[in-house]
Amino acid sequence: MARWQPGTRERLQSTALELFLDRGFEATTVADIARAADVTERTFFRHFADKREVLFASQDAFIGLFVGPVEDAPADIPPIELIARALDGAGSFFPEDRREWSRRRQTVIDAEPALGERELAKLSGLGRRLAEVLRGRGVPEPAATLLAQSGVTVFHLAFAQWIAPGETRTLPELATERLDALAASMVRQHA
Repeated sequence: MARWQPGTRERLQSTALELFLDRGFEATTVADIARAADVTERTFFRHFADKREVLFASQDAFIGLFVGPVEDAPADIPPIELIARALDGAGSFFPEDRREWSRRRQTVIDAEPALGERELAKLSGLGRRLAEVLRGRGVPEPAATLLAQSGVTVFHLAFAQWIAPGETRTLPELATERLDALAASMVRQHA
């Protein structure tokens, strides 16, 4: 079995996704994934804590791209623009060539309630981190949490549309549409 080949992590992710789609998440073992990827189980565990993490392993990088533009923005940027920048950062994590993989990954997550719960927990953590960054920029509570959770919801809705069959718009386009709709509805409510 191969041990230290370049691209091992990506190969494990691709192999695991195929097995999850073919056999189901619960019916697929780490041993199955390792064997199909031509690595040892030990090599698998060097890359992932468990088989669930194959689907969520990029979370830290995603959080960095989501909150990084907010952290790096000039001080005079309005809070809603900070959310737009976060959504643009999220869009950079999901270029067009990741759409099909993302669609297939979501199929696995949607089929397993425990994975759906884990995804919601990850999104909740993303919202908490974004709220923390907003507070650090002087956005008071409850506005920081409301903005952060709204931004995460906008992302979640845009992502669901982006992976829908037949959808051709980019994730940033979809996120911008949803954020604009949210902002417009808030202005109408208070006008």
